[in-house]
Amino acid sequence: MLRRELLKTGAFCVAFSLASKNRQAFAKSATPADAGNAAFSPNAFIQVLPDGQVRLTIPNVEMGQGIYTSEAAILAEEMDLGLDQVIVDHAPASPERYTMPLQATQLTGGSTSIRGSWDVLRSAGATARLMLINAAASRWSVRPDSCEAKRGVITHIESGRSLDYAMLVDDAQRQSVPDVVPLKDHRRFTIIGKPWQRTDTRDKVLGATRFGIDAQPPGHKCAAVIINPVWHARPRLQNAPLPAGAHEIVALDDCLAVIADDFWTASEVARTLSVEWDYGRCTPFDTAQLRKAMNHAASNAEALTARHDASWSGRTPAESAEYEFPALAHAALEPMNATVACRKDELEIWIGTQAPGRVLDAAHRLTGFPKERIQVHNHYLGGGFGRRVETDQVEQAIRIAMKVDYPVKVIWSRATDIRRDLPRPPFLDRISAALDDDGFPIEWTDHITGCSIFTRFAPQFMREDGVDPDTVDGADNLPYSIPSVHVRWTPFDMPDERPIGWWRGVGPTHNLFRVECFLDELADHAGIDPYLYRARLLQHSPRLLKVLHLAAEKADWHRPLDQGFGRGIAVGKAYESYVCAVVEVDATSTSEIRLTRCVCAVDCGVVINPNTIVAQIEGGLIFGWTAALWGELTYAAGAVEQSNFHDYRLMRMNEVPSIAVHLVESDEHPSGVGELGTAIASPALANAVFNATGFRCRRLPLVPAIAEHVQSNSGGLKQRLDNLVSSFTRQGGEP
Repeated sequence: MLRRELLKTGAFCVAFSLASKNRQAFAKSATPADAGNAAFSPNAFIQVLPDGQVRLTIPNVEMGQGIYTSEAAILAEEMDLGLDQVIVDHAPASPERYTMPLQATQLTGGSTSIRGSWDVLRSAGATARLMLINAAASRWSVRPDSCEAKRGVITHIESGRSLDYAMLVDDAQRQSVPDVVPLKDHRRFTIIGKPWQRTDTRDKVLGATRFGIDAQPPGHKCAAVIINPVWHARPRLQNAPLPAGAHEIVALDDCLAVIADDFWTASEVARTLSVEWDYGRCTPFDTAQLRKAMNHAASNAEALTARHDASWSGRTPAESAEYEFPALAHAALEPMNATVACRKDELEIWIGTQAPGRVLDAAHRLTGFPKERIQVHNHYLGGGFGRRVETDQVEQAIRIAMKVDYPVKVIWSRATDIRRDLPRPPFLDRISAALDDDGFPIEWTDHITGCSIFTRFAPQFMREDGVDPDTVDGADNLPYSIPSVHVRWTPFDMPDERPIGWWRGVGPTHNLFRVECFLDELADHAGIDPYLYRARLLQHSPRLLKVLHLAAEKADWHRPLDQGFGRGIAVGKAYESYVCAVVEVDATSTSEIRLTRCVCAVDCGVVINPNTIVAQIEGGLIFGWTAALWGELTYAAGAVEQSNFHDYRLMRMNEVPSIAVHLVESDEHPSGVGELGTAIASPALANAVFNATGFRCRRLPLVPAIAEHVQSNSGGLKQRLDNLVSSFTRQGGEP
């Protein structure tokens, strides 16, 4: 809903700028004239409706992380409302009004939603509450400080007179916007910090929630896409009769779209078609060649310096290791889809996207239509994980829609979703350390080789020294007290110039694994307990030290384990949050290694809704363990070999261990949690496997690494690991 339309409702609106450097830069939306004033071009709105409910339109998208509930709670707290009195709406695509402060565009990702909206939503809610109190006090001719607000009702304390917010809409419109607004003391919070049920739970349980794939504009048809898994392959046009059941077949330069009345029919028709392909522009390669190319780049290509401490002198290392990380798919449960209606001079899009502004820009570029003639209807997302910040699939849908005269819903099959993914790129990391007499690092050298996402996606975020900050996140900002650190990055491109993309956890997912596993190796080399080893190095990082101690205490770290059981620990800072995970595994069986327990301690500043944070950490851990155990895209002749969940494995319910999440009480600014569990999951698991079996994993995923280790070992350990691999294979793993 546009601002002018909001004003027609007669509601009291408070506009606030998310991108403003002045966190209390508010504007009263009193007249249509205000809406045209550039100084009042807001990025979000609070609207008090005539029925007393408050509508919050926010730029963040909901993709399972519970952001709508948390942001509604922040607003309700400062406006003295009940959480049930706040309605949250998807924001329209309008980067000019809805740019997120930590993203510099209208985009949800990077665990930035609460970090970016905390101050703004609190100030906006407090401003609205104060203006409503002032309106009531003016009507009663009393002092504002003699009134109080509770659940949307303002009461004059002495006389007991009361008015609800809806009755004060007109009066509030005439109030001046206060320059300074006091915020609630944390000790007075009645909503923030409480375990509220999510506001979208009921609709999801009843099947009423609308995702992008549920869009059904009148007269629409469905398209199944035939696209080659080899990048740059082109279909050769064929003059063949239209198959039965198909409405038409649309040919683009890189794919064919079979259009029918429903997706099943379109898919079945697509299966029957035999398509010839032109591979003239393709670069065939396989996984072995990819690994060889990365190794060559790491050894020969120019490396950029990400961090160089003046005291670093390149001492001979006492310990060194090399870690490999594969390309990973996103594999969201809702496959990529978009519905588009292209009319004479306007475009309408129904989609679930993390980046509505990027969709708007892409549509404008492809069609040439003015942006005001392009409407993007955003929906709930059935999983994002960074995949839905991209616009490749919706661009394809727009190109198809431009060739037909009806709305068309384009859905990718699961195979297309995986094989045409913009994957998390592979990395090759070499790390070493010189040690003091006690076995602690005095020089730390780290060399990362891998693709840059920012170079393509947002080059303005590249550092002045040419370093991609994401590739070194968690490597050049170590929390440990190490006197001398030297970190380099060697850029690498996929052989076929295939675009790579963000993946849940981004840079810390590979950097924390390498750092935490190598630190475990150093502790083992020194003969020191890995928990105590970390504690010694974290004396100058009190928040990280606190979660380390908390997780160790709750996990009963020093409790002896029986033979064949293992316990691993990992700690890290990411997204301005602090986390420690302790994982326990059972390797006593000859047929499997089983995750039995995980204890996680988290300091994410002020806790908005503990239920949401616990759920995010649990989900993130499972996402990370899945990738650590089985996640890998392999290549043959330039094509991804995986196609569905039978060969791109997910962790199953019966494989998930008990998980206990402990939250640190804090008054610090809220920080990110959506990707925190994913980043810490794999190193804690790998360290536990080492503790149980003596096998140190330096190449993910774990199951193929175990298989490779088995081939070069013999004896009892070989037999046990052989059985382990057999067990994982029976459960769907690919050794």
